[in-house]
Amino acid sequence: MKKVLFGLMGVAMFAVVACGPSKAEQEAAEKAKQDSIEAAEEAARIEAEEAEAALLAEQEEAERLAAEEAAKTSSAPKATPKKQETIKDVIEEEGKEAVRKGIREGLNR
Repeated sequence: MKKVLFGLMGVAMFAVVACGPSKAEQEAAEKAKQDSIEAAEEAARIEAEEAEAALLAEQEEAERLAAEEAAKTSSAPKATPKKQETIKDVIEEEGKEAVRKGIREGLNR
């Protein structure tokens, strides 16, 4: 009787282990992973926008100071719109790289 009981317990133990997570649990885990990826992308986008806004504010302040200095010396201020586009591109690229890094880190967990 002991042999039969231990045999049934062994079979039951293997059956429980073999079941694994249900389809609903697997879908919930995948959804949680996608949500975290989206949250990381959103955070990186917001961070890039804030950095761009701060940079533009610094540039406007620098241009204002340059204009004041130019008014004092009667020389025309130097406009650099090409530089703004370049800086904006750099900020966007940094944001994209941050998202890629966040996704890689999230997938490696």
